[in-house]
Formats: sequence, structure tokens, C-alpha cells
Amino acid sequence: MSATRVCAVSDLVQDQARRVEVDGVPIALVLDAQGEVHAIGDTCTHGDISLSEGFVEGDTLECWAHGSAFSLRTGKPLNLPAYEPVPVYEVTIENGDVLIDPTAIKQA
Repeated sequence: MSATRVCAVSDLVQDQARRVEVDGVPIALVLDAQGEVHAIGDTCTHGDISLSEGFVEGDTLECWAHGSAFSLRTGKPLNLPAYEPVPVYEVTIENGDVLIDPTAIKQA
């Protein structure tokens, strides 16, 4: 599968998550303070909650429901109650557009 355009970089708000869906795969996009775009699975592994409704702090995305924070770089949970990681997807920026391939999962 090839990468799919999900939005323009200019559509993203720094330190806020945005939910997109590619081929039925929910993904949370985050533009961090350094200008890097991250894409992680949008479903918290603890409570089946949308992570894009959570809070961005540094390089983490925190689930609003139970407080588990996930690394935007590795997908690993940094605290309980979650103990399973979420997938992290490769992000490509072309001509100001964000492209994601939901089958291209980064290896931590």
C-alpha cells in the first residue's frame, strides 16, 4: 500500500492531537513543538478511548480518561494503567501535505 494524504501540515495545531482515518485505521496526528509530525494509533490500549481527545505534553500523548501517557516516538506507554504500546506510523511530508501508510509501522 502507498501513503495516503491525510491533511496539510498547516491544518495541524502545535501540541494538539488530530484524529484521521486511513483505510479504516484510526490514527492520532501530533505536530510537536519542534515542528515534527507524529502518527500513532488513536486507540488507547487500556480503555478503547480515542487518544486524539487527550493531552499533548512534550513527546507524549496522554489519554484523557485514565491518564496513561504514550510516547509519540515509540508508542510505548510511560505509565499505568496501560501496559501495551500503540502502533507508530511512518510520516512523509510532501509539498506541505502529511502522508501516512497505515501498513508502515515503525519499529521501536
